[in-house]
Amino acid sequence: MEFFGLLPFVFVFGIAGLRVVDQYERGVILTLGKYTSTRQPGLTWIFPGVQRMFKIDLRITTLDIPQQEVITKDNVPVGINAVVYFQVENAEFATLNIQNYALAVSQYAQAALRDVIGGIELDALLSEREKISDAIKKIVDEATNSWGINVTDIKIQDLELPADMKRVMAKQAESERERRAVIIRAEGEFSASQKLAEAAGVLSGVPGGIAMRTLQTIEKINPDPSKTVIFALPVEFFEGMKTMSEYFRDKK
Repeated sequence: MEFFGLLPFVFVFGIAGLRVVDQYERGVILTLGKYTSTRQPGLTWIFPGVQRMFKIDLRITTLDIPQQEVITKDNVPVGINAVVYFQVENAEFATLNIQNYALAVSQYAQAALRDVIGGIELDALLSEREKISDAIKKIVDEATNSWGINVTDIKIQDLELPADMKRVMAKQAESERERRAVIIRAEGEFSASQKLAEAAGVLSGVPGGIAMRTLQTIEKINPDPSKTVIFALPVEFFEGMKTMSEYFRDKK
């Protein structure tokens, strides 16, 4: 009879100790305050009042590093923010070696970001984001290794430059575009002059070629009847006309 009287207590005690560990979690067990085991996903049981279980999420976690002002090596203040991707690889270390691993990763990433950005110039910051991100990731990953954390990636998102610096960069970009446009026009004119020189060489080798080309050009012009157009014909035109007349005379 006494045994059956204890059945409700045993049932409640057994139910109270049941725990479910999801597939993406691990359960760290402390028995009387001492680490004893790490439970795998599924249904498990702990001794109520004696054991405690801390569930640790093993999925990749995303942390935003809020925008902060950093002074570059060439003394330019830059507003910068980033995002950190990390994952718990050792649930035991993440529970026993650090109080709040997510906060710790965020704070350490901020410090590493300021240190790295402070050691490079603005031009490098603008052109080598990936390289800088890798340098920050390496620093944070090495520091958090003893916490059972693996930093998978760090990405620099936005760069906020001072207003006067933006104006200077805009003027510089405009000057660069103008310089390229001048070079392109010069290259086009040079190429056109080469083609014209080649065409002139071909025409000069044909009897009356330049004269015929001049006549074609005059024929295509349709000026306003109220205006007078004066052509300054080159000497080659008259020589070409003479050559053409001699050519047709010989044909007769």
